[in-house]
Amino acid sequence: MPTTETIRCPWCGADPLYTHYHDTEWGVPERDDRALFEKLILDGFQAGLSWITILRKRDNFRKAFDGFVPEKIARYRQPKLDKLMLDAGIVRNKMKIEGTVQNAKAWLKIMEAGGEGAFSRLMWDAVDGATKVNRWKSTKQVPAETEESRKLSKTLKQAGFTFVGPTIIYAVMQATGLVNDHIVTCHRHPDIAADISGR
Repeated sequence: MPTTETIRCPWCGADPLYTHYHDTEWGVPERDDRALFEKLILDGFQAGLSWITILRKRDNFRKAFDGFVPEKIARYRQPKLDKLMLDAGIVRNKMKIEGTVQNAKAWLKIMEAGGEGAFSRLMWDAVDGATKVNRWKSTKQVPAETEESRKLSKTLKQAGFTFVGPTIIYAVMQATGLVNDHIVTCHRHPDIAADISGR
């Protein structure tokens, strides 16, 4: 019997790791403060690279950066930074590694001022607290940045974050479900739209 082919956004190709990420994570609304922090950091490391490169190294990143616990990262000193620069399992970029420490400190300030959920609220305020459902017919229609990502980028920079330009931030917004940018023919588009409407 013929099987029905699963239609996905074309950017994930046929790589099993990439398709699994597309099917289970990308675009799913994320509201956990620390999970959002991790995604922000990883997308910062992606700048100039492909996401599959970061995805393949994600477990190494988590191990190298102590599970992306901001309280630990904020205390990193030079010996730890030097060790990270020697770790072939991650992207060895001095500015991005140092920026991760800076971002951890900025995250902690937000959390100390606003309590649990503060970073999530800051991020989700960019879309008024609810996923913006787009209905792109082709990936060619999907923007690299939007007015919302530009405003959120500015807010994060003012809060002390780095590697948070509007293009990076839009990628974070797409990945964490602030926007649903699965194309309309993708099997995940209606799934996520239904999850949003069913909350």
